[in-house]
Amino acid sequence: MHQEPEPKPDGARTERRRQFAEAARDERPDLALLCLLIAAEADPALDEAGIDAVQIELDRLAGLLPYAPVGGPGAWARNLAELLGARHGFAGSPAAYRRLESSLLHEVLRRRRGLPILLSVLWMEVARRAGAPVYGVALPGHFIVGFGDPYGEHTLADPFAGGRPLGDDDAALLVAGATGAELSARMLAPADPLDIVLRILNNIRAWAQARPEQSAVQLWAVELSLLLPSHPARLRHERAQLLVQRGEFMTGAAELEEYARVVEAVEPATATTIRRQAAAARALLN
Repeated sequence: MHQEPEPKPDGARTERRRQFAEAARDERPDLALLCLLIAAEADPALDEAGIDAVQIELDRLAGLLPYAPVGGPGAWARNLAELLGARHGFAGSPAAYRRLESSLLHEVLRRRRGLPILLSVLWMEVARRAGAPVYGVALPGHFIVGFGDPYGEHTLADPFAGGRPLGDDDAALLVAGATGAELSARMLAPADPLDIVLRILNNIRAWAQARPEQSAVQLWAVELSLLLPSHPARLRHERAQLLVQRGEFMTGAAELEEYARVVEAVEPATATTIRRQAAAARALLN
């Protein structure tokens, strides 16, 4: 059973979160760094030296790829599949969905198992370092990668399946299997790095939400999401409810009241309900 890690000292956590907020506002966000700062919330042992070691390993893997291979996007995809899928054994499994480690980049690198989105991040970061024209594709329910021009000649691959090449028909089957929807051109557009980070945090929140004993994990995933330049406003409500659930009644009540002020102009009835929740939280102190 997964054991919840001991909380980091406040100073270390504050500094990590400052780094995360700063990295998220860079003109070109460093996806690997952001993923590693997420992992550092879960793993107190992942310090600055550990983060540097992961970046060095990504560089090393990139150095094993042929430079500018003949054959365009398809050659890049085949070379990544050979290196990461066949030689190093990176792939997914049903068990990956049951483990928090499957959403932590340093653990995915160590265990060679992870969720589709984390394996895709690994592929993207190795490929990018090697000079490949690579991008993420945020299909509903199953993240994949693309090589080449997303609006022209390109090749799709599924890192969760060891790098299996995908045609548009294959991508349509993935979408239909996950959501029942039809594939659209919009779904095949390159994913924004910060959208990828938010999706990873959403996965962690969903993992923890299904396990009430992991409310601390859900809380830090929400709090990191709130540090992104763009995030759903409802996350503030979720954070307030988690604080109350964890016994931080005054702080949670104050957060509920602040959220009520945010939504009052557009949803006055919702604001009234939230204020009642705040009053109920304060009453728990009596």
